[in-house]
Amino acid sequence: PWRWRCSSRRGGAAYPPAGQIRAAFLRFFEERHGHRRLPSAPVRPRGDPRLLFVNAGMNQFKPIFLGTVHPRSELAQHRRVVNSQKCVRAGGKHNDLEDVGRDTYHHTFFEMLGNWSFGDYFKEEACSMAWELLTEVYKIPRDRLYVTYFGGDPSLGLSADEECRDVWLRLGVPASHVLPFPLKDNFWEMGDTGPCGPCTEIHYDHVGGGRNAAALVNQGSPDVVEIWNLVFMQYNREVEGNLLPLPQRHVDTGMGLERLVTVLQNKCSNYDTDLFTPILDAIYKGCRAPRYQGLVGDADVGRVNMAYRVVADHVRTLCVCITDGIYPGFSGAELVLRRILRRAVRFCSEVLHAPPGLLASLVPTVVEVLGDAHPELTRNANQIKDIINENEAAFLSSLERGRRIIERTVQQMEPSTNFPAEVAWSLYGSLGFPLDLIDLMLEEKGISLDSAAFNELALEDAKRKAGGPQAGQPGNTNTHLDVHSLAQLRSSNVPATNDSPKYAYALGQHGHYEFSPCQATVLSLYRDQSLQKEIGAGQRCGVILDKTNFYAEQGGQDSDQGYMIRLGQQDVLFPVESVHICGGYVIHEVTAVETLRAGDQVQLFVDEAQRLACMTNHTATHLLNFALRHVLGDNTKQRGSHVTAEQLRFDFDTKGHVTVKQLQQVEQVVQDLIKKNEVVHMAEVPLTLARRVQGLRTVDEGYPDPVRIVSLGVPVENVLTCDSEAAMQTSVELCCGTHLLQTGYVEDLAIISERQLVKGISRVIAVTGGRAKEAREAGQCLAMEVDSVSLRMKQRITSIPKMQNLSKEVGQLTKVVASTAMPQWQRKELQTILKALQRTANTAIKKLELQQAEKKAQILLAKYCNQPVIIDSVPADSLSILMKVVNQLCDKSPGTSVLLLSPQASGEVLCACQVSKNCLPKFSAADWAMAVCTRMEGKAGGSPIVAKGSGNAKGIQEALTTALEFAQSKL
Repeated sequence: PWRWRCSSRRGGAAYPPAGQIRAAFLRFFEERHGHRRLPSAPVRPRGDPRLLFVNAGMNQFKPIFLGTVHPRSELAQHRRVVNSQKCVRAGGKHNDLEDVGRDTYHHTFFEMLGNWSFGDYFKEEACSMAWELLTEVYKIPRDRLYVTYFGGDPSLGLSADEECRDVWLRLGVPASHVLPFPLKDNFWEMGDTGPCGPCTEIHYDHVGGGRNAAALVNQGSPDVVEIWNLVFMQYNREVEGNLLPLPQRHVDTGMGLERLVTVLQNKCSNYDTDLFTPILDAIYKGCRAPRYQGLVGDADVGRVNMAYRVVADHVRTLCVCITDGIYPGFSGAELVLRRILRRAVRFCSEVLHAPPGLLASLVPTVVEVLGDAHPELTRNANQIKDIINENEAAFLSSLERGRRIIERTVQQMEPSTNFPAEVAWSLYGSLGFPLDLIDLMLEEKGISLDSAAFNELALEDAKRKAGGPQAGQPGNTNTHLDVHSLAQLRSSNVPATNDSPKYAYALGQHGHYEFSPCQATVLSLYRDQSLQKEIGAGQRCGVILDKTNFYAEQGGQDSDQGYMIRLGQQDVLFPVESVHICGGYVIHEVTAVETLRAGDQVQLFVDEAQRLACMTNHTATHLLNFALRHVLGDNTKQRGSHVTAEQLRFDFDTKGHVTVKQLQQVEQVVQDLIKKNEVVHMAEVPLTLARRVQGLRTVDEGYPDPVRIVSLGVPVENVLTCDSEAAMQTSVELCCGTHLLQTGYVEDLAIISERQLVKGISRVIAVTGGRAKEAREAGQCLAMEVDSVSLRMKQRITSIPKMQNLSKEVGQLTKVVASTAMPQWQRKELQTILKALQRTANTAIKKLELQQAEKKAQILLAKYCNQPVIIDSVPADSLSILMKVVNQLCDKSPGTSVLLLSPQASGEVLCACQVSKNCLPKFSAADWAMAVCTRMEGKAGGSPIVAKGSGNAKGIQEALTTALEFAQSKL
């Protein structure tokens, strides 16, 4: 099974296709070395807010390395694993975006071939397998391969990894090809803290020919490149910076598929392999540029080849990200993807001179190249094209707007100055302009960007957004067990916490929930990343018990709160502020009011009101999930949820905003289920059995085995029977949360918010019970107020102040409707009505002002018949009316220039003027208004034709005189 069905690697025309190379890697480890083959995880990180994208094969296995994996989860059972992981490196620590296209090997999307050992084999086996695959299966000439190992670091007290070196020498690698390198090259770390260890890299010499290329290894030469990295995780870096041996050693290897295919297809560039050539051919057919030639740097005239590489790389990234639920948006990974798309669109239109739509037209080719390995691309091809086309149209529109902004800014700049960083940052952040596009457009005008100021703005923005903890640094050191403490608990045979009592509750005689008490023993205390036997009064710590009835934060549900007391000390309460689960141990965050010791017997008391509110909202979340699918269709998939005692939040796929009618229908479906008072059935079943249930709702996260099924109205055993379609007719989900026993307790559900997070994903927020009732009452009250305003608007109002007051009332009501918790469908209805009312009020005010202005203009025309200049003081309620009087006069007497003043009750004087076009350019309205308002200690502004301003009433007579003198001097 390992022989290539093609000619010799050197000299022959036929080379193994990328699909065969990928498959051979997976088969080698699965069939020959007993690894379990896993599918690629989505590129949207799961349970790791520190990451924008999955950027390495090890991301999904991080809980194993950190020791936080739940012992009953499927992940915890892995010993040997192999896969080809989709990775994106753009944004964050690993960001290759701006380098893509400039050379022939950087990518934003790539596949990482990897094999892992979790506490199983180590250096000897890992190196042996790698060497066997490369030299015996792939038939890569041994003399072209070089291996590196960690050469030690005396400052850290780390000696050279001679064990690894000796393994390579025993495998027959010549000593001249086994090279030591320092910490920066051959020591891998997950983050500032956490698992780490020495690594060994395998490098390939593209030139060969019997030469010794050892001097080119790790020197940035394109001829000698790293193809495989084998990491030996054997240490943990502590917060203080010191290294301690890990309790369990792991192997994590990664080999870029694109680089491997380049080697095996005898190419010098990744873009010359069959992973890219079909895409490059499709680009050529769809644009007006010459064919791709693989040129870089100065040889690439007009950057045409760079554009080919950018578009080919970026369209792969777009396809993979959109398929995995990351859509172009305005923050985080979505913002990065938006920039990737816009960078690709810009190269399509500006460099390749392609018509709009080229990018989306490449999707079928990407699917053809990657679809066999990643079938989810095939299923989502149409959606990918739609999203790309919509975003391309939006960017082309903003591109034109950005050009105008740059033009205007350049015209206003002083000669020999840098382009202002604030304007560039606005283009970058608000309009989504790629930075290299801004540089290019400025370069064309011979202007430079103030890069230092721009970088300062970028740094400030990064600091503002960096609210989360760094990788490997949990936010609360008292509730997240470090890897050594976890190992210590396990080696001491401390059992995982029995948290099944959290489900011990029942409905009492009068329909009230009764929660069973729980007595437990303190097994250990945790503070400052160490396990302790005793904690003094006033100290905050994590308490690990043998059992608990507290719900730990997981599955989108907030943790319980409450308190514990020591047996025999009823008057000393230890408040439990939060609860977390780590590696099967439940940690209760407590501030000790007295000394607390391991071995103490405690009684646990959950805050029943908070727990019941969470139960209500969690069951309501399941009802909402079912109702959304029922109304919007089965393709409506959950993207995330968060349940608190106050409200529930639910994110889901959608093609657009949910309509008023759909929101009403969703609420109605939920209310029908509430009225039926369906029994909520819950049971633990094996994960493999649960996954066979038709219509089962799951989200992309790891589940323990056995898993808990929550079914509304249908017993779990009925759902599990062969060919049962019960789960298609009701809500059936995998869920570890706490739930009501009957749906009637929810009482009511009101969706109080619905908005699109990014294109294709909507978020709803809902409240239940009494809060839902309050929301409906608030909606009814506001509806009555809107009705009242509507009736008054229909009355014939001839007073401008009265109509202005009504307009203000509409504006205030609009703000209240937008901010009040009320049913979203009703909010949308009222907002539509208020928008129409605001238009009606504005139109009415404008009409009344025109009528009033016309009357005043007629009087002034009669007073100053056919005079070239009219200067006077007239009563006017506002600057708007005064300006309209001026306009009316000039319309009816085209050769006349007019300046009017209007004293106000406040002591202010309003000024408005217009100059006849016949008097330009000698006579300027802006200069006229400025001269007059300056005399009144005020200010003015405008254009050569029309201007306005204001001043102080004390100088009105002098101002009228100045107005006349200024006009006479210009005419």
